Amino acid sequence: MPLRPNLILLVAVLPWIAWSAWQPYDRTTWWLETVPVFIGFIALGMAARRGWRLSTFLLAFIGIHMVILLVGGHYTYARVPAGDWVKGLLGTERNHYDRLGHLFQGIVPAMLSREIFIRNGVFARRGWLNFTALSVTLAFSACYELIEWAAALVSAEASESFLGTQGDPWDTQTDMFLAGIGGLVSLLVLRPFHDRSMAALGK
Repeated sequence: MPLRPNLILLVAVLPWIAWSAWQPYDRTTWWLETVPVFIGFIALGMAARRGWRLSTFLLAFIGIHMVILLVGGHYTYARVPAGDWVKGLLGTERNHYDRLGHLFQGIVPAMLSREIFIRNGVFARRGWLNFTALSVTLAFSACYELIEWAAALVSAEASESFLGTQGDPWDTQTDMFLAGIGGLVSLLVLRPFHDRSMAALGK
């Protein structure tokens, strides 16, 4: 049943949603940061109704990414305690938790687009597969940065928490670079595990 793995993912992530929504640091920022989680579940539900099931390996990474977004939304990225702990450990002035989010913003879209391309037989030559999947990943990252820019134009107060630049003038470029690195990790390092997971679907 295509719906069952998606339900397992929902059950696993639901406690995180409840925790994240309970008294977040800033409610507006929470919605801005966590809306991709809800869009993701809607998309998974629509795919399941059409009989499309994603690989377990990909679903696991989608779940991890959702949790990262929910934690960032609850605290705002600049105030996540884990990031503060790393900041103290490394002796840096910046909370780098958002960097983890952008790394996964590369890993997950690259893996998702790769799976869609392979299972639909989009490319006759596999040489174009990684190039196109990485291009989709970078395009997705660029679109997200444009959304953050639009939020900054609408509300200067909300933009500081949503963007999480923390005074870094190269924040946008670094975010896109990390998404690109995440995409390469997904396509080159995680590929064998992803392939085995897709093969287990029998499709």
